Amino acid sequence: MTRLCRRNLLKAGISAGVTGGLLTGSWTSWLPGTENHGLPVAVIGTVYTKNSHTDVLAGKILEGWQHDGGAGPGLRLASLWVDQAPEGELSRGLAEKHGFRWCRSIDEALTLGTDRLQVAGVLSIGEHGNYPHTPDTQQHQYPRRRFLEEIAATFRRVGRSVPVFNDKHLGYRFEDARAMVELSQELKFPLLAGSSLPLAWRLPGLELPHECEIEGMVSVGYGGLEAYGFHALEMHQCLLERRRGGETGVKAVRTIPAVEIFETAGLGGWSRPLLEAALATLPAGSTPAVVDWKLRDDAAVFDLEHVDGLRTAVVMANGAVGQFCCALKLKGRAEPVATWFKLQENAPFCHFAYLLRAIEQTIRQSKTVYPVERTLLTTGILDRVMQSHAKRGERIETPELAIRYTGTDWPYANHPESPLQLPND
Repeated sequence: MTRLCRRNLLKAGISAGVTGGLLTGSWTSWLPGTENHGLPVAVIGTVYTKNSHTDVLAGKILEGWQHDGGAGPGLRLASLWVDQAPEGELSRGLAEKHGFRWCRSIDEALTLGTDRLQVAGVLSIGEHGNYPHTPDTQQHQYPRRRFLEEIAATFRRVGRSVPVFNDKHLGYRFEDARAMVELSQELKFPLLAGSSLPLAWRLPGLELPHECEIEGMVSVGYGGLEAYGFHALEMHQCLLERRRGGETGVKAVRTIPAVEIFETAGLGGWSRPLLEAALATLPAGSTPAVVDWKLRDDAAVFDLEHVDGLRTAVVMANGAVGQFCCALKLKGRAEPVATWFKLQENAPFCHFAYLLRAIEQTIRQSKTVYPVERTLLTTGILDRVMQSHAKRGERIETPELAIRYTGTDWPYANHPESPLQLPND
């Protein structure tokens, strides 16, 4: 069995929090004169339309955390390139308003048409836009790997690399994700990736101690099994990785379809008591009691078998729930611990501000603030559960997902150590 564990990741040149670049030195040493004007960054996007992921991230750089001209991150948008220009495209007008360079290629966005990097970091946002789906599993073929390979081609050309953030999962195929992480290690640039969910508000606040003993976990999500299932998996994983021994990876997955959900309770990774404990964190009246659930056909459970023997589950409760929450059974505690991962449901979507803060810190310290292995694993789980779903719930062995790593203590939105104080309603 091929194990993509930390030892083999290191042999293959993959590790979390890699520092340095093709050439060493802080950004101030090779971008003189920019020290007091915010770190210059390039944004590479599929589209820039209202409330797209490009907008809710780059918009906060341009117009502040609240998109109102007030305080924002210590970043400056130097350049932007987008792959598509659908109706409602905003980037050209924003370039004229804010003075950043609107570019015709990824290379131009990183170099401003020169033979050296002109930015301290890159945000690659491959979400939204008109792209095909795979015919069998209906996975959205966003060009995230292509974007990173073109970014890396510029790094090679100029002989220097900088940190890169990849929005959401690393690719629609696990093989793409693995190649992307390998590329980041080859060129020695920090690669941060993932969802905004791990950084969102937790109500009540929940910080699991490292090395806690987790005996079971159920997370609840909603929406498309790929697009929103990824968010649910990242929420799931940011807590699960803190268990004793750290993350060990996943050895098998199964997607339980809607028609089988209730009859499989307690047979695998999903437990009705944990489900009800998670739902109890949600606002009163926001979801019907489990006995009254009327699930849609696109509801499902991701049943996960971990390498260390733990069984956990993500319930995509479409038709009954429109929130993200989770509950865990900890050894020695009679009652589950549970929390609601609360998002700001309307613009300016302030939970993305906390993701942007993680991006800024990664660029400043040239080291990821949480490990890319988390998103490598969630990308792989998502790919395999989509395959299981297409095969009507077939169990799929996943030896390639035996990925070992340990989580970090990067604070979430309402963590006592989080310096940002933003509205959560």
